[in-house]
Order: sequence, then structure tokens, then C-alpha cells
Amino acid sequence: MRAVEIIEKKRDGGELSAEEIASFIDGYVSGEIADYQAAAWAMAILLRGMSTRETVDLTMAMVRSGETLDLSAIAPLVVDKHSTGGVGDKTTLVVAPIVAAAGLPVVKMSGRGLGFTGGTLDKLEAIPGMDVSLSAERFREVVQRHGIAVVGQTADLVPADGKLYALRDVTGTVPSLPLIASSIMSKKIAGGADAIVLDVKVGNGAFMETLEEARALAELMIRIGQGVGRAVTALLSDMSQPLGYAIGNALEVSEAIACLQGGGPHDLREHCVAVAAEMLLLGHVATDPESARSMATAELDSGRALRKFEEWIAAQGGDSRVIGEPERLPVAPCQQTVAATRAGHIERIDARAFGLACVELGGGRERKDDPIDPSVGLVLHVKVGDAVAQGQPVYTIHARTVASATVAAQRLAAAIDLSEIEVLPPPLFF
Repeated sequence: MRAVEIIEKKRDGGELSAEEIASFIDGYVSGEIADYQAAAWAMAILLRGMSTRETVDLTMAMVRSGETLDLSAIAPLVVDKHSTGGVGDKTTLVVAPIVAAAGLPVVKMSGRGLGFTGGTLDKLEAIPGMDVSLSAERFREVVQRHGIAVVGQTADLVPADGKLYALRDVTGTVPSLPLIASSIMSKKIAGGADAIVLDVKVGNGAFMETLEEARALAELMIRIGQGVGRAVTALLSDMSQPLGYAIGNALEVSEAIACLQGGGPHDLREHCVAVAAEMLLLGHVATDPESARSMATAELDSGRALRKFEEWIAAQGGDSRVIGEPERLPVAPCQQTVAATRAGHIERIDARAFGLACVELGGGRERKDDPIDPSVGLVLHVKVGDAVAQGQPVYTIHARTVASATVAAQRLAAAIDLSEIEVLPPPLFF
């Protein structure tokens, strides 16, 4: 089948057959189909959509593009979680150690940043020496010995998604529901997880800006997973403001460590406990929601999750000394703090604007091969609902140069709104 005919058929609103989808994916992975053709195809999908059947066929074509892991010899049940992407979302760094410390193996095939949202792999690579490109054999070994591993797509594991993921990031095709669902679920299915918790973000700091869109994505992914025998559940969580305070790779690692040490922002801790509890419940380690939450909280408060984090980082080659010596993480040479121009209550924090500012500082990608500066980003000092005085710091920019910090401050001039009356903070989950 000619690639251009498949592109034209979807462009004109046609429904692609399983054979056409498989042919396109196979051709793209082999190099017979060029990036520009794949970009056109992805744009046609964004504009025309896909049926549930097409999306399932796309997911499985991507799974078949590489090896599928079987982890049944390691544990009777392995659990995974996935966030659909949000600004300041570093939950995997906290949730995975909590769940693994409770005795439930966690495997995660993750991705890099897409658009204005950060990627788990980029955050992990801010830790000196951290290897997220494990072979399938090494991946199994780490899971078996330590009960936890997080890797990216390799030549062996879902190579189709590895190529499409990077292409979508720079061609304006990230928000396509079928492409999001197939990308997420292909990694989950190929990665060997038996149970999957989906954290679907809602708000202007996420790709799904409305509850209707988020529910549609969650339901589609659940249908895909259950159709191939996985236990899948989904949470809908708020992303109208950044999660936690830190935005940027090394800054978010530091904040995740603080959370594991018993500190960190309240919203991040509560969010991580809720997601971890859902994983423990789905993985049959806990019998009811209350005991699952108690178990997750105990792993966090006892320090066992922190010790598991240290073990995990070392197992994948990272310098676990960053836990006690945060100065080992990359540090931006320029910090510029922006203060409130008047007193009031924080009414709105534009999560997307802060995510885009982080990208422009060098913490994300404009093109798929762009290098990431792990040191740059932003740290908020307030959340929606907080009262502030005139001159009180509201956020700090961590930049490579004074000039880039100044540009970021100018771009964020309208990103925070103040109210003269009290404002209630948004809910964490819907």
C-alpha cells in the first residue's frame, strides 16, 4: 500500500483498515515512510479522528513493532501507572517507590516531554548517571531484583511509538485523542504490566482541557486495555495550575525527593498518595480504598519509599547521593524572583504559560532533536487560594542567562491573576 494513499484516505475522513494501519506503522519504523509523511498522517488523524476500532488497531500495530515483555516469571502481578501529561507532574518519582516499597512490582515504559508538559525520562536524566535506555534483558533483571524500573522506548520495545512520540511533539499533533491513547497503551501493553492506573489530567495545563475530553480519553484507554486482558482504572485530576511548585527537570527531581523525605508541597503529596493507593488496590495488595491509602501513607512516612527510591536510582546507574546532596543535581546559574505587584488572593495560575516558559528557557523541546537543559525552570511560591502581600515573591525563574530570565518574566506577566476576595483552591480530583 502506498503511504500517500493511506494519508489521503484519512485526510478525506475515511476509516483505515487494520491492514492499512499496520502497513503505515511498519513502513515508518523501517524507514520506508519519511518523517514528513508520518507528520501529514498524524495531522490527518488529529483533524479527522479515528474510530475505537482504528485506535485499537493502531495500538496493537505499535505493540507489534517491537518486543513484548512477559514478566510473569518475575511476579504474579506487575502494576504500572501513566499520567497523560501536565505541568510540574513529577508523580512517578514518588508514586513508583511508594508502591514498590509496599511489595508490588512497578514497571513503567515512559516518554519524554511533549509540548509544554515535562517528561519522566527527562526528569530522571537530570540525575547524573541515570540510565533510562535499558535493554529488555536488563529491564527484567532490575525489576526482578529491585521491584521497580522505568525506561524509555528502545529499538526493542515499541519503536513505532518512540518515533511518533518525538514527531508529534514538534508537528502540532500532540492533542489527538487516538494518538494519545495508542501511544500510552502501546507502552503499557508491551511493557508487561498486568494492571494499569491512568492519571488523566484536566485543565489548561493538560492536553485534555475539559472533563468531557478527559473522560473520553480515559474510557478509550480503558477499553483498549481491557480488550487485551489488562486491569485498567483511571483517575481524573486537576491541571488548572501546576502540580507542586517546581517546573523543570532537576527542580522537579529535588521536589520529588523532598516529598519522599516527608516534606514537599501538600498537593503533590496528596496526589501521589491517592495514585499509589489506587495502584495498591488494583494490584490486590490492599482490599479496600481506606486500607490502600493507609498503606501508601505508611510507606511514605516511614522512609521506606525514600529508601526504595535510592535503591532504584542506583540500580539504573544514577547517583543516589543526590538525595542527601541536592547540589549534585544541575543548577542554573541565574535565578530571578518575581514579586506580587499588589496584595490579594491568588485566583489563577496559568499552568500552560508556565510550561511554555520552561520550554523557552531550554527545559523542553522546540524540535524533536533539541537538547534539554536539566537545570532551568521555574519554582512557584504560591498556589491558587493563597493570600499574598505586595512585594511577596510569587515565583523564581531558574535560567541560563539574565536575558532569558528577563524574557520569561515578560512572557509570564499576565500568567497569575489576583482577586480582592478569598478564593477556594481547586479540587485535586474530579
